[in-house]
Amino acid sequence: MANTQLQRIKTISEYHQIMGLPKPEHPLISVLNFESIKGFPFESISLVFDFYSISLKRNFNARMKYGQQEYDFDEGIMFFISPGQVFGIEIEKGAALTHSGWLLLIHPDFLWNTPLAKKIKQYEYFNYSVNEALYLSEKEETTITGMMHNMEQEYRSNIDKFSQDIIIAQIELLLTYSERFYDRQFITRKIANHKILHRLEEILMEYFNSDTLMKKGLPTVQYIAEALNISPGYLSGSLKALTGKSTQQHIHDFLIEKAKEKLSTTGLSVSEIAYELGFEHSQSFSKLFKTKTNLSPLEFRHSFN
Repeated sequence: MANTQLQRIKTISEYHQIMGLPKPEHPLISVLNFESIKGFPFESISLVFDFYSISLKRNFNARMKYGQQEYDFDEGIMFFISPGQVFGIEIEKGAALTHSGWLLLIHPDFLWNTPLAKKIKQYEYFNYSVNEALYLSEKEETTITGMMHNMEQEYRSNIDKFSQDIIIAQIELLLTYSERFYDRQFITRKIANHKILHRLEEILMEYFNSDTLMKKGLPTVQYIAEALNISPGYLSGSLKALTGKSTQQHIHDFLIEKAKEKLSTTGLSVSEIAYELGFEHSQSFSKLFKTKTNLSPLEFRHSFN
């Protein structure tokens, strides 16, 4: 996707102005039905918001790139974007932007001095490096749409001393449901997860059988995720749903199997094996091996004699 410009939007009021919308009812929060956005003043752009964006989109006739992936919108998709994150939108030349769904914009100041201010950062789907789209079923989409509608009603009512607490409670509920739906997505995509696991094993085998291990040490989670063309968080979530283990645990398990093979079939010293497996210090290798097997490398070797 070729992004021709980068635009930072600092306030929710500025977003409304750019999109040709009336001034927001509240400067720090806005609930919008996408159908109210009649135009989009760019053909190709990268955007950065200084506020949170939670969107439920469908029938979006543009391409969107986020977290190194592009998405289509034939079914309901949710996106969670944190302040300072970059995402790109590209519309076909001459086409008018069309989409349906809901958009919730929340400035961090709206959450100030509330438990949600800290908690919102703990939701994995707000982490830029791990973000993946959340695909909703019809039932799930109805649930989210209902919550957005309730927030819109509260947002457009006369603001009183209860309004912020009520809206924040509804935001927390929406985030909790979203977390539930993400867990469901990992479970229902077991076939895709099996493919990820199979490809992970191929990548690790290739890495451990080359001299890359000796030169660069153990592969990082980031390296594996990039080789699979998915984010580290999605990779670990998929593996945990399928095997109960994180990516790091899979890397260590593969390492231990290679170590066992060398200890049982070669005469290499523990230091030499540690070096071949990418360890600078043999003590670090021995410590990890004992943690995983309850035996030192020499004790394991002696068990074969």
